[in-house]
Amino acid sequence: MSTPVQDGRWRPRLDRPAFVALLLGLAGVAYRLVLILFTLPGSNSDEATFGLAAMHIAAGRDRPVFLYGQHYMGMLESYLAAPLIGLAGPSWPVLRLPVLALYAIFLWLMYRLSRRLCSPWFAVLVVGLLALGSERVVRDQLTVVGGRPEVKPAVVAMLLIAVALAERRVRHRWLATGLFGLLAGVALWSDWLIVPYLAVAGLLLVWAAPRDLVGWPGVLLVAGFLLGVSPMIKDNLVAPDGQDSLSVFREISTKAGPTPPWSDRLRGGLLEGVPLASGLCPVDGCARWQQWFGLLYPLLLVAAAVLAVVAYRRADRVRAVAQLALVAGAVLTLLAYVHSPLAATDPLGNSRYLSVLQVSLPAVLWPLWLAAARSWRGAAATAARPGRGGAVVARRVGGAAATVALVALAGTALAATARFVADAGSLRAEEGHARELADAVRGAGLREVYGDYWTCNRLTFNTGEAVVCGVLDGNLTPGQNRYPAYWKRVGRAARPGYVVPVGSSAERGLRRLIGDRADAAVVAEVGGYRVYHPETAVRPWR
Repeated sequence: MSTPVQDGRWRPRLDRPAFVALLLGLAGVAYRLVLILFTLPGSNSDEATFGLAAMHIAAGRDRPVFLYGQHYMGMLESYLAAPLIGLAGPSWPVLRLPVLALYAIFLWLMYRLSRRLCSPWFAVLVVGLLALGSERVVRDQLTVVGGRPEVKPAVVAMLLIAVALAERRVRHRWLATGLFGLLAGVALWSDWLIVPYLAVAGLLLVWAAPRDLVGWPGVLLVAGFLLGVSPMIKDNLVAPDGQDSLSVFREISTKAGPTPPWSDRLRGGLLEGVPLASGLCPVDGCARWQQWFGLLYPLLLVAAAVLAVVAYRRADRVRAVAQLALVAGAVLTLLAYVHSPLAATDPLGNSRYLSVLQVSLPAVLWPLWLAAARSWRGAAATAARPGRGGAVVARRVGGAAATVALVALAGTALAATARFVADAGSLRAEEGHARELADAVRGAGLREVYGDYWTCNRLTFNTGEAVVCGVLDGNLTPGQNRYPAYWKRVGRAARPGYVVPVGSSAERGLRRLIGDRADAAVVAEVGGYRVYHPETAVRPWR
């Protein structure tokens, strides 16, 4: 909100909803900043791979396009973190600061979108819900694992641009179309999961500003898109056969195996995936009382679509079409998710792919808000002018149910957030063990070690590459080594170390190969791991 002052200039002034939204947004950012400073949620080797790439970028050693070892996850987050790591050195808080900034931008854009499409106080509700965060939600927002933190603000910005173009509120329209294309290209490079929202945002732009797609604005739109997606295009042009992004993504999406029935996939998608992605459940799964929002979700999508169609027929077309775009994006994302067998076989591990549904939160909750608000307004009017019958009762009942649903949604999200905060101690302890392990390995004088996947890159990042690690599986054979240079360096070491979980199959196999000197080869035991440094290298795969 802005108002003119005596000197003729415009200065910002917050109205009451904007002020409340600002306070809630600052609380959400502060909550996440504290989590980052305490390395919560805990780190892992996937995130460490992004951190190692940021180190390589900062040092000028590499310019990766995709996550090491695959061809479909863009490395924008590593490029954003690289300058900070170059200045402050590698650490988890430094690595995560850029995604905190992306969250703050997303929160601000969601307020703008919700206020533009719905109402000011409804936008406050959206910001308040997004300020909360269960472990599943903040893990998607704060851990540097690619895609989701940056594609959500990109799509919301694209929707706002399209709405502004439709409402003739943009002075430099050609720059707006170019920015739209750039955001679309960057989002596509970063994470293909956002494709449904990119599609509906593109259709909204075509509807909103068809004349701006002809001539120079159209050229800038295409040029911006090609610039944003150029890293992916360049990489795919030189990729070997079968290693291009589309081939790899198709292979991952169509892995052989039995396909669970639709009923199981829908159950996993709606009753587990949606509540988890909405921040209503702890990370270990949803209790029955937390699954209610998943059952309600498709009904809310239908109600939102009906309201948008009614608004369109009443000439409120820009907001109506934008709300339909949000509904369509959510529907397409859900359909893509439940099409995968993983929706049934591992809903807890894969619910992160539904985190983009947060973009559609304004459309999903608008029917509830509208019913509640109209009920309370109607109650006040009826008190002033009594005498209406069944329609008033029905409206009151519907409004009361909608109010209960909104309160229950906020309460359930708050309870899941509180559960995460209560569990923070155990998560901090595990993170402390990982750092102690890194210190123990380095203190033992080891510089090249072997370990499992979830140990290796995390260990390497925690030591700032002072120790490098080659990945072995449980059978002591080569595992998933995302960065081949580490594997080669460890392979050249005359006397590498071994970091194995206590009592694991890898430790039992290692002790058999070392023989009678296995106990003497142990140099440290930390956090459920043993560090071995045998007199000679043990490489059974050779």
